[in-house]
Amino acid sequence: MEIYLIVGLGNPDKKYEETRHNAGFNAIDKLAEKLGTRISEKKFKGLSASVARNGQKLLLLKPQTYMNLSGESVAEAANYFNIEPDHIIVLYDDINFACGRMRVRGQGSAGGHNGIKSIIACIGSDGFPRVRIGVGAKREQTDLAAHVLGRFAGKDKETMDKAFSAAGDAALCIIDKGVAEAMNEFNGIDLAPQTEEETKA
Repeated sequence: MEIYLIVGLGNPDKKYEETRHNAGFNAIDKLAEKLGTRISEKKFKGLSASVARNGQKLLLLKPQTYMNLSGESVAEAANYFNIEPDHIIVLYDDINFACGRMRVRGQGSAGGHNGIKSIIACIGSDGFPRVRIGVGAKREQTDLAAHVLGRFAGKDKETMDKAFSAAGDAALCIIDKGVAEAMNEFNGIDLAPQTEEETKA
């Protein structure tokens, strides 16, 4: 049976819940809900759940190591099931994109994201697909840590709810149709509500 490991990145403490940096956790929780399960089994230095779907096994994982050591959890799960990098899909926050936008990639560098940096170091490859979830760029005077550990408010909250759901759909699309098709389908979509002026344009 083919096994895919779908990882949502975040920080485990209650104080980090619903922060921008926990977008991966939110997205994978939405996906678990869609697949009729809960990510609650303590395994692989994280919380996990497994689901059978279309003759495949999907292992959902939320590392509980804190963001900077996410790779330890991912490597443990991947080694246990002998999962190759191209069958590991990572969902995570990206401050380079506005809320409601996302980007699917088949491989690549960490781009300054410590969770991705840790995964690349621990599995020895950057050849894993990922879904980057836009959480909004920081304002010029804002400290980066304060920004990623801040929470969504107002319309952004509503937009991100849609984005979390879409990120899970993108992960399933990678599995069902491949990275190229997922890129065509999800790259460039904008889930933010349009203003009246934009609607008329």
